[in-house]
Amino acid sequence: MDTDVIVIGGGLAGLCAAIEAASAGAEVTLLEKLAECGGSSVLSGGLLAFAGTDMQQAAGIEDNETLLYDDLRRAGAQQNDDALVRTYVAHQMQAYAWLKGLGVQFNSVELAAGHSQPRAHSVRSQAFMALMEQRARDTGRVNIVFNAQAERLLRAHEGARIEGVTARINGSTQTLRARRGVVLAAGGFSRNAEMINLFVPHQARCVVYCGAGCDGDGVRMAWALGAGLRDVVHIKGTFGFHPDTGKTPGRDWSRHSVYRGAILVNRQGQRYVDESKSYKLLGDAVLAQPGAMSFQIFDEGVMETSSDIAPLFKFREALALGRLLTEPTLEALARRIGVDAVALAATIERYNGFVRSGRDDDFGRTGLSSGYGKLVELKRGPWYAYPSTSGLIATYCGITVDTESRVTNVFGEIIPGLYAAGEMTGGFHGVAYMTGSSLGKCVIFGRIAGRNAAASDK
Repeated sequence: MDTDVIVIGGGLAGLCAAIEAASAGAEVTLLEKLAECGGSSVLSGGLLAFAGTDMQQAAGIEDNETLLYDDLRRAGAQQNDDALVRTYVAHQMQAYAWLKGLGVQFNSVELAAGHSQPRAHSVRSQAFMALMEQRARDTGRVNIVFNAQAERLLRAHEGARIEGVTARINGSTQTLRARRGVVLAAGGFSRNAEMINLFVPHQARCVVYCGAGCDGDGVRMAWALGAGLRDVVHIKGTFGFHPDTGKTPGRDWSRHSVYRGAILVNRQGQRYVDESKSYKLLGDAVLAQPGAMSFQIFDEGVMETSSDIAPLFKFREALALGRLLTEPTLEALARRIGVDAVALAATIERYNGFVRSGRDDDFGRTGLSSGYGKLVELKRGPWYAYPSTSGLIATYCGITVDTESRVTNVFGEIIPGLYAAGEMTGGFHGVAYMTGSSLGKCVIFGRIAGRNAAASDK
């Protein structure tokens, strides 16, 4: 099965790479280990981070590349690769226009974790991924092979060009040759308990909610050939998942009422963190609480900000599903969630005092998200509580790449013929994660990988 470019993984990064490689005239074989495309992308909240768009301008939101760059670097605690961040910023408006040109419908612009301005552009994940798969097929040059698990990368000797892969396709081992290049877009390793315990054993307390194929096989294939690793110590769960995530039919999302004005309390009814921080940092904070559990507490005023579009803010949907708990009084809500009513009332009153005075003396919260948005008092019933823990939906780390999406080894040298994009790459996020930058990274670096693989020397 010879082809020009092999793409491993049918999530957003892989599909973008396949579309770009095909648009550049290459014949593409995309290997997807499961029976359908989507990966973790189809389970995501469907938010992409772009700055300076027409949608923002129409909503009166002042945003630009400088703010986007600053927010990405701040979220990563300056430990993310500056060159990769600058590449994202330089290509993000082209990516936005490219997606719109493919027919992607953006529904709203939301304020989310790590944003100094609302810039999370919302899509409906399932429809979005179905469209991207169809656009790959529409090129007439992309052959998508399902039930095809790549197992090893092939090269003649150390330092030689990557020639292809071996893969189990419908139970049979086959060799596939790539005349131009191979793109790894196989996702992360949230489902690989051995790798999680190797790098970040404390994250084993998280619930796991990600694509069924995210077991780290792509990372290990590149690692076996000497690829460098980056950011593995920064693996963090995503705060806001219900403790029963994945135990009931249908799709689960994290809920982030904290970015609409809610507070977080532990089982003692006490706040324990600045709620406006990145939900990756909130994820670490909740793991340190008794039972790795907390509650997002809010009133009817915050409930009125519920969205019918963005899953992260679908509070009314959570209520209908029985995940969000409600009572007419704060005292009754405290009894419902097993928290001391006096302690919870004191916490609410103390927090409201901070809102009135304009200074949070306990944790320094100054806004709804990263300093943006005016804090609100919580005082109008009915009252709500969303039980929340941290969930591993993505690892946001992995093998090292340069700004051309070329995989580099532990010495910083390019591995010829091998490219990577998406969740399985490291260096871009750093310590934490800005909402929308993961899907945005899949699009931007997926396109770069596909385009460069197609142009690679034969």
